[in-house]
Amino acid sequence: MSKRLTAGAVATAAVLALTASGMAVPASAAPTSSRTFTVVAEDGVAADTAVAAIRAAGGTVVSRSDEVGMFQVTSDRADFAARATAAPTLIGAAEQKAIGRKPKLDRVEQENRLAAASAAGAAAKKGAKLDPLDEKLWGLEMIRADKARKIEPGDRRVTVGVLDTGVDASNPDIAPNFNWALSRNFAPDMTDVDGACEVPSCLDPVGTDDGGHGTHVAGTIGAAANGFGVSGVAPNVSLVELKGGQDSGYFFLNPVVNALVYAGRSGIDVVNMSFYVDPWLYNCTANPADSPEDQAEQRAIIKAMKRALVFAHNKGVTLVGALGNNNEDLGAPRTDVTSPDYGADPYPRPIDNESCWDLPTEGPHVIGVSSVGPSGKKSDFSNYGTEQISVAAPGGWARDGFGTPTYNSPGNRILSTYPLKVLQEEPISATIPDPMVDANGNIDPRVATLVFKQCKANGECGYYTYLQGTSMASPHAAGVAALIVSRYGKPERRGGFGMSPDLVEQHLYRTAAEHACPEPRLQQYRNEGRDETYDAYCAGGVNFNGFYGYGIVDAYAAVKTPLKPNARP
Repeated sequence: MSKRLTAGAVATAAVLALTASGMAVPASAAPTSSRTFTVVAEDGVAADTAVAAIRAAGGTVVSRSDEVGMFQVTSDRADFAARATAAPTLIGAAEQKAIGRKPKLDRVEQENRLAAASAAGAAAKKGAKLDPLDEKLWGLEMIRADKARKIEPGDRRVTVGVLDTGVDASNPDIAPNFNWALSRNFAPDMTDVDGACEVPSCLDPVGTDDGGHGTHVAGTIGAAANGFGVSGVAPNVSLVELKGGQDSGYFFLNPVVNALVYAGRSGIDVVNMSFYVDPWLYNCTANPADSPEDQAEQRAIIKAMKRALVFAHNKGVTLVGALGNNNEDLGAPRTDVTSPDYGADPYPRPIDNESCWDLPTEGPHVIGVSSVGPSGKKSDFSNYGTEQISVAAPGGWARDGFGTPTYNSPGNRILSTYPLKVLQEEPISATIPDPMVDANGNIDPRVATLVFKQCKANGECGYYTYLQGTSMASPHAAGVAALIVSRYGKPERRGGFGMSPDLVEQHLYRTAAEHACPEPRLQQYRNEGRDETYDAYCAGGVNFNGFYGYGIVDAYAAVKTPLKPNARP
C-alpha cells in the first residue's frame, strides 16, 4: 500500500469544477475561507434532492458525482456537518481538517534503507535478462512473466489505470507506454501535507509524480521491454495515470472516488489500487469509540467507496488492490491505534469485523493481493486471511533468506522505475539527511546497491530503486490481469476493446500457482527480529488459503491456458 499504508484523508482542499465531459476534475486548489466537505446521499436519493438538502443545511455544492451520490461542498456554518448528517436524504459529511504535519517515510516500503544498501548479496533468484536491469527482477521469473511475453506481451489497446501518487512519464521505460489522452490528476496539492505548490493551480501536470510511489507501481505493471532499464509484467499495454493520492502519500475520498468513476466512464480495463482511504484504517458504521460525527463520516466513506467500486466494475474495470502492510488477519483485525491519521490525534479503536472495512481492499469486486518474498514465504508485514485475500504476488521482503548471504539485502525487494526529482529530495536515511541522488543526477555511493541509473546515448536517463510492500505485489497481479485482457479480450462497441472483469478474475484465480500453507501453520518471524505481533496463522487448503489465496499469480499459465468462461477457480 502507498507510502505509510496510512495514506489519505477524507476530502480534498481543492474546489472541483465539472468539465465538458461531465467528469469532476480539479480547477484550482487556491485556499478559501470556507470549510470543505464531502457529502454522500442516502441510497435511492436523486442528485437534485441531495443538492437541495445540502443547501438547506447551509452548504454550497462545488462539484458532484451523480453516479455515486457524492458531492463536494463548501460551507461557512460551524454546524454544517451535524445539519447534513441530520438530513434524512444524506448519510453524512466528511470534513477536511488539517493538522499541519507531513507523514513519515513508509516504515515497511523503505525499511532499513541504509542498512540494506550496505548489505552484500542479491535476491536468491535472478530473473532472465530481458532489459539490462531485469536480472534483478526476481518477481518476473517467479510469476513467469519472462516466458509469458513470448506468447502475449500485452496489447496497446488494453489500458491499466495507476490510481496512485502520479506517474513520471519522462522515465524512458514509462514514456513509450504512457497514455497522455486518458491520464488525469484528481488530487491537487495540499500545502499542509504536500508542501508548497509547484504550479499556481496546485494541480500538478499529468505525467509527473512528486511522491514516487505511483511511478514504481507503473513500472512493475508495464515498463517497456525496450532494451533499456527494466521491463514490466505486461510491457506492451498502455499506462494511464489516475492521480488520486497526494504527493505526501495521503489518499482522499473525493479524488479516489472521482478517479474510479472516471475509469468506468473512460473504458479503462484494469485499475491498480495500492493504498487505503484515510483517515481511518478501518471505516466502521457505528464504532462506540468514535463520536457521532465520525461515525457518520465513516458511513459516508463506506457508501461512496462501495458505490464507486461497483460502478467501475459494472463498466468493465478489473479492480486490483493491495491487502496492506499491517501484518494482520483482515478477518480478525486488531485494535486500530493509528486512526484518524489526519484531522485529529489517533486513539484506540477496537474493530468489529462485521461492521468495519479496510477500503478499497475489502470493497466489492476488488482482487486482494498479499506479498511474498523471493523464497515464496509470506512477507512478515503482509496482511492475510481467508476473508479477503484473492491471490499472492511478489512484493519483496528484505528479511527473506535468513541464514543465507541474501538476508536483509536490497535485492530481496522489488526494483522499479522512480522519479529523479524524488530521489533528489529523499534522504538516505532518518539519520543521514543527504539525498540519494545529487543535483547533478549522480547517485550517492552509499546507496549504490539501492539506486540505479540508466542513460541513453542522447543523455536521456532513467532512475530505479527498490521498495517492498503489498503495494509492490498488487501491480504484479494487475499486470497479469492486463495480459489476460490482452490475450482474451474482444472488440467492443464504439471501437473499444475489453473483457468482462468477472472473467478476468476467474481466469486469474484458475491459473494462479497453488501454494499450500507452510508447516507449522502458525508462522513466527523471530529469526527475522519480529515479535509475537507478527505471528500469522495460515488457514485453508492447497486450493485456497489465507496466505496465498488461490495461489501466486502466474503470467505464463494465464496466457497459455485456454479461457473457460464457466470454469470455477
